[in-house]
Amino acid sequence: MRVSASEAVSYAGSGVSLGSALTLTDIGVIVGIATAILTFGLNAYFMWRKDQREQRESDARLHELEEHGG
Repeated sequence: MRVSASEAVSYAGSGVSLGSALTLTDIGVIVGIATAILTFGLNAYFMWRKDQREQRESDARLHELEEHGG
């Protein structure tokens, strides 16, 4: 898809208009929300990895008990 020069200028003007309308408080709120979402996502990912690791450890212990116990 090819964008014409006038269309690109229009989009750029819209972006500049939106950017200049934001106050420092608005930017702070946006950064805070983005940080919270990123923190949630990273925490969920690392908790998932921890759960996987603990599951493998539990399976290995059960396998070891089955070999020596029965």
